[in-house]
Amino acid sequence: QVQLVESGGGLVQAGGSLRLSCAASGFTFSNYAMSWFRQAPGKERELVARMSSSGLSTTYADSVKGRFTISRDNVKNMLYLQMSSLKPEDTAVYLCRSAYDLNFWGKGTLVTVSS
Repeated sequence: QVQLVESGGGLVQAGGSLRLSCAASGFTFSNYAMSWFRQAPGKERELVARMSSSGLSTTYADSVKGRFTISRDNVKNMLYLQMSSLKPEDTAVYLCRSAYDLNFWGKGTLVTVSS
């Protein structure tokens, strides 16, 4: 079955960096676009970044453009999110999602940015 396991979150000061990882299994990873979402307390889940199956096309939320970089390794079945210049408003649970199953979510990884 589909599994998505996010990791790499933690507590970081404003201006710092973190790299999130998403380990995927249960489907042919290289065939599907992958996305990172985030959900802050009391707010709706929002799309952060999306990458096509080949990795040639990316989309970012305006709020993270120039600070976050999505990438993938289609050999290791891994999705990454490099986050830099972090702000307190980036605090959220970060989740990855595959276009293979738009209704399946992992447990996410918590990112807390202190001011």
